[in-house]
Amino acid sequence: MKELAGRLTALDPDAGAAVQVIAYFDRLAESRAGLEALVRGAAVLAGVPARLVDADRRVQVRVEADGTRRDSDLPPDTAWPSAALAPGGVPALWLERAAEPSVVDAVILERAAGAMRLVLDRTRGRAPVDDPALVETLLDATAPEPARLHAARRLGLDPAVPARAVAAADGLPRIVPEPRGAELPAGRLGLGPAVPVLDLPRSWAAARTALRFTAEGIAQDPGQRVVYADELGGTALLADLVVPGAEPPPDVIALESAAAATPWLLATLHAVASTASLRAAAAEINVHHSTLQDRLVHAEHLLGWPVRTPQGRFRLQLALTMRHLARS
Repeated sequence: MKELAGRLTALDPDAGAAVQVIAYFDRLAESRAGLEALVRGAAVLAGVPARLVDADRRVQVRVEADGTRRDSDLPPDTAWPSAALAPGGVPALWLERAAEPSVVDAVILERAAGAMRLVLDRTRGRAPVDDPALVETLLDATAPEPARLHAARRLGLDPAVPARAVAAADGLPRIVPEPRGAELPAGRLGLGPAVPVLDLPRSWAAARTALRFTAEGIAQDPGQRVVYADELGGTALLADLVVPGAEPPPDVIALESAAAATPWLLATLHAVASTASLRAAAAEINVHHSTLQDRLVHAEHLLGWPVRTPQGRFRLQLALTMRHLARS
C-alpha cells in the first residue's frame, strides 16, 4: 500500500494522499481503535478540528488538529464538510473547515465515519427508543423471559450490557444503558441499580423507591432532584415505614407547621442537615453565620427539639427525609 501511495503521489498528490488515508483508517479499524482515536485521526489528517456528534447514541467527541481532545457545547456549523454514519443518515462527523471539502477531506470523512459506525454498533448499539409498551414489558417481572428479551432487542439494548430503570415524577418509566447512554429527563428522578437486562424489574422497583426520596430542589421543597437507589443504603428501609397519604409522623407534622409560618425554614434546615458545618450551611443559603444562628434558635422553638446537637441534627435529617416519603 505504501508503494502504491508513493506511485500515485508522483502522478496525483491527492490520489496518493487518499490512499494513505484509507490505509490509515484500515489500520485503526483492524486494531479495534476507539471513537476518540478515530476522531483524532480525522483531525490530524485534515489539519483542522474534527467532531463526532451522534444524537441517537448521545455521543459527542471533539479533537483539535494537534490531537488534543477539547469538547464543545456549541452546535456544529452546517457549512462544514460532514458525513453521516450510515447511508441516508444525518451528518454526524464534521471537519471544522470553512471551505469546500477537498478530495482528501471527502476520503477522511468517508473512511472515518465507516470505522466509527462499526465501533458504535459494536459497543453501544442504538439508544433505546421511547416505546412505552416495550419498556413496560421489559420492566414487568411477570412477563415471560423470551418476551422481555424481545423487548430489549427492540429497544436497542444489548442483553450483555447492564442498564438502569428510571422512575420519573411524570410517571413514565424509562431505561438507560450503563454507562448512561441516553439523556435523562428534567425533574425528579429515581434511578435503580445497574443490572443485567433481565433483572430490570428489580431495578425498576428500586427506582420507584428512590423516586420517593427526591425533592423539587426549591425553597419550599429542598433536596436532591435525582436519587440513585444504590446510594441509599439502609435509608431505603424508611420507605417501608412511611406510607404516602397516611398520617405523617409527628416530626413531619412539626416541620410542616413550622414551615407554614416561616418561609425560610425548610431551606435553612436542609442546609444544616446536608452540610458539614454551620458555616458551610450559612454559605449554602448565602446568609451570615450569626443570622443562621438566630434562625436556628427560632426553628428549635417552633420544632420543639434542638437541631445543633448531633442527636438533634440526626433527628432533623430523618424528619426531612420522612417528609419526602410522606408525599402522596
